[in-house]
Amino acid sequence: MDILDVISSRRSIKSFTDRAISKEAIGQLLDVAVQAPNHRMTEPWRFYVLGPAARGSYGAALGARKAKRVEDAEAAEAVVRKVEEAHRTLPAMLAVSMTVDENPEIREEDYASTYMAIQNLCLAACSVGLGTHVKSGAVMDDPDAREAVGVGSDERIVATISLGEPAEVPVPKQRHEASEFTTWVP
Repeated sequence: MDILDVISSRRSIKSFTDRAISKEAIGQLLDVAVQAPNHRMTEPWRFYVLGPAARGSYGAALGARKAKRVEDAEAAEAVVRKVEEAHRTLPAMLAVSMTVDENPEIREEDYASTYMAIQNLCLAACSVGLGTHVKSGAVMDDPDAREAVGVGSDERIVATISLGEPAEVPVPKQRHEASEFTTWVP
């Protein structure tokens, strides 16, 4: 598959088979991730490969946040357990963080580079038949989620990536042509 096919066929995968992903396979994806463009060569990215216990702890933190919207205490606890178990049983999960530079310009550049590293990883995974699901949001700042990942106080969690062999690949979502967003400036 050439790069254009990989880009066009990449999807966010929400269900995976139970096939384990080897340390070597994850290492290869990380080696490609760090080839991302990075102004000033700050190499801000940090990768945390979460084992089952860490995935479960992260899932519990996310589940606790979701459970706050549930009024019934038993139902809220069931939400926490369900999200915890769903994360614990993932074939693989990574948290991607970045170092936080004091200079806002460098910090912005580093954030962009970190997301390019994430995209590299996702495209490389797709090219070898693996699927990914990138997630971000307020949970990245949650103290329990940060503790589950083991991230330092000088880092910002940018995203988590679920990784595995796709159990099913969703149909592509309709997208607009690039020309609808393009202005050619003379």
